Amino acid sequence: MKNLHSTLLLVLVLGSVSAVAQQLPQLTQYQFNDYVVNPAVAGSRPFFEIRSAHRYQWVGIQDAPRTFTFSASAPIGEKMGLGGYIFTDIVGPTRRTGAQISYAYHLKLTQDIKLSLSVSAGLLQFLIDGSKIQFHDTGDPVMDNQLRGETKLDAKFGLYLYGKRFWFGATAPQLLRNKVYFLDENSTLSRMQDHYYIMGGYRFPLGEDWKIEPSFLVKYTTPVPIKLDLTATIRYKDTFWIGAAYRTNDAYSAMVGLWLKKTFQFGYSYDIISSNLKNYSTGTHEVMLAITIGKGSGGVDPAPVVAP
Repeated sequence: MKNLHSTLLLVLVLGSVSAVAQQLPQLTQYQFNDYVVNPAVAGSRPFFEIRSAHRYQWVGIQDAPRTFTFSASAPIGEKMGLGGYIFTDIVGPTRRTGAQISYAYHLKLTQDIKLSLSVSAGLLQFLIDGSKIQFHDTGDPVMDNQLRGETKLDAKFGLYLYGKRFWFGATAPQLLRNKVYFLDENSTLSRMQDHYYIMGGYRFPLGEDWKIEPSFLVKYTTPVPIKLDLTATIRYKDTFWIGAAYRTNDAYSAMVGLWLKKTFQFGYSYDIISSNLKNYSTGTHEVMLAITIGKGSGGVDPAPVVAP
């Protein structure tokens, strides 16, 4: 950023849209990165998964958000799952980096329905790079050109109810609600606010080869109103999919993806901005890459719950 006014302007713009109150990564292809949203997903599919997401938000706006996530999860026996993820979220001179590991236990409620309960713990780091902010008053002691920030403990709880054709989950991230300081204990950058996520979907078969999958993600954190992502994808033989999505007061999205030999996944989504930012940005690009290894991923013994 060239000066403080640019920084303040970006912060005010961010505050007017859905992403601002979300202190955690926002992803259009959330159903393909469901473990990042809900750690209880770990172990719900019978193979080892490595997934990454690369999001370039609001192209054309200087210092707009950029997000990267990398996750891995796997079943341990028939009743447990382990996983972990890292993410980086960069907005102008600020950066958030987080890492967590999780454990999930799966309870068999009926022959076809299971409930997974999960806890995860890790670290969340907040940084501000003062060298990227130029003040009109060079002697202003509020900020120097150093890299300032703090690292805090973090924890998350999740539950995930799933069957052959449906899934429903709820997550409570940032349970510890730690305060974050960037200069001293008298200068609070922010608090790690409570966030609550609810996600779900259903898989409708259309003959032997086609499926349609509506899904949703509800996000809530004070003091902003509830935000809702609505998505529908159409799949062909669990190999190719196209989809569309809507995020309230933010964007419309189109997506496409491939699952090659039930091992390599690629997904791409493009957000068409519906807020006032559409006058300044050409949209948002997001790429998903994944590798699935093990039983059910190679076509020998397909899983009842197919990987997103």
